[in-house]
Amino acid sequence: MGGRAGGYEKALREARDIALQEMIDEAARMGADAVVGVDLDYEALGADNGMLMVTAAGTAVKLR
Repeated sequence: MGGRAGGYEKALREARDIALQEMIDEAARMGADAVVGVDLDYEALGADNGMLMVTAAGTAVKLR
């Protein structure tokens, strides 16, 4: 039987939001107007998978 873990889903959302905001902030520091082609990766780390790593990657672009 499947189910949903509310606490885990909340942690995933928060980690995603932080990763996206950090990517947006870095693009702005570079003078970009937008980020395109965004990719999100999730990975459990640690001996007991006790840590979560979320990576956000995209291409910073300058609009004309």
